[in-house]
Parts: sequence; structure tokens; C-alpha cells
Amino acid sequence: MTNTDAFDAPLTLDPDAVLLLIDVQRGFEDRDFWGPRDNPEAEQRMAELITAWQATGRPIVTVQHASRVGPLVEGTPGHALKDFVAGITPDLHITKTVNSAFYGTPDLHAWLRERGSRQLVITGIITNVCNETTARMAGNLGYDAIFPTDAMHSFDMTGPDGTTVPAAELARATATTLHAMRFAKVVTTRTVVDAAEKTAVRA
Repeated sequence: MTNTDAFDAPLTLDPDAVLLLIDVQRGFEDRDFWGPRDNPEAEQRMAELITAWQATGRPIVTVQHASRVGPLVEGTPGHALKDFVAGITPDLHITKTVNSAFYGTPDLHAWLRERGSRQLVITGIITNVCNETTARMAGNLGYDAIFPTDAMHSFDMTGPDGTTVPAAELARATATTLHAMRFAKVVTTRTVVDAAEKTAVRA
């Protein structure tokens, strides 16, 4: 967990704060497989973060999931990154088969340590699955994890009792847990973009 005073302070970004784009893949557009989602503006918010990072010269890391079954299987159209992410040149591209971006190839933790980077802005898909898992690990590993919840989305999910929980409720539970237990600083995209512009690396 992070220091409480630092956690509650206004957001500031390091010059080398890393934007982590997790699993922004075409396969998540398959509504027959995934069901209803929340936050239809998530992709626009992700694009705004990409623009801010490119404008200020900060590093971007993309992550791509390869499932054994379903719409994200490697070699299928759904495995591909969405166009607005596929069109950028990241500083690092990670492939993974599990929920956390820290368990992929190349090794994210090793890359961050080599660079000396301590801040991660986590965005992408799915809010309460790979994004939350990565944020929890980032917090445990001592990183300053920043979680703009309007730049990600979830899907409705059914629990063991057969009750379907709406995506927005799942996302709210994730934000609450990460905030209350100090795994990550939960913010908005606007807050992150403003902080990036205030501490721009490039003029």
C-alpha cells in the first residue's frame, strides 16, 4: 500500500509516468460472447490519454491477451488491437495469457525497474478483471498506480447464485476496493490529462 498522505494528495505525474493500455482488442466487441458493457465513452477517453502521452513524450506500453478459447484467440480477428491503439508505436508491447500485465512477455516489472519508472496509469479492458488485477499487483510491488475509471469498461457478469451484476456496479466495486485499500489512486481521465500537461516532458 502507498503512503496515505501521498495517496490523498492532488495528482502529479512523473516525466516518465507509463501509460499502460491493457487488452484494447477487437474481440471485446463481440456482444454475443461478452454481453452488455458499461461506459460507451471508454475508448474515447483512452484515445485522449494516448494523445496526452504522445504530446508530452511519456512512455506507452500496450498489452495484448491471447486466450485459449473465445474471441481473443491468437490468430483470429478478435485478437488484434483496436485501430486507435494498433496505430501507435509503443515503447514496449507485452503479450500475456493470464489476467495480470505483470505476468507476460517481456517482463513488465523488469522493464520498469530498468527504466527506474515508478508510476503506472492503468487503462484498457476489462475494469474488474485484467485492469484491477494489474493495479493490485502494481500496488503490492510498490508502484504508484493511477486508475482512471472512465478510460476503461466492464461487462455484466453472473455470480455463483445466478444473479447477474451490471457492469457499472462491478466497475464501482473495483474503484471502491482499489481506493479504500490504497492499491491505486482512482481518478478521471481529465485529471490525468491535466496533470500530464502541467508536467510536460516536451515543450
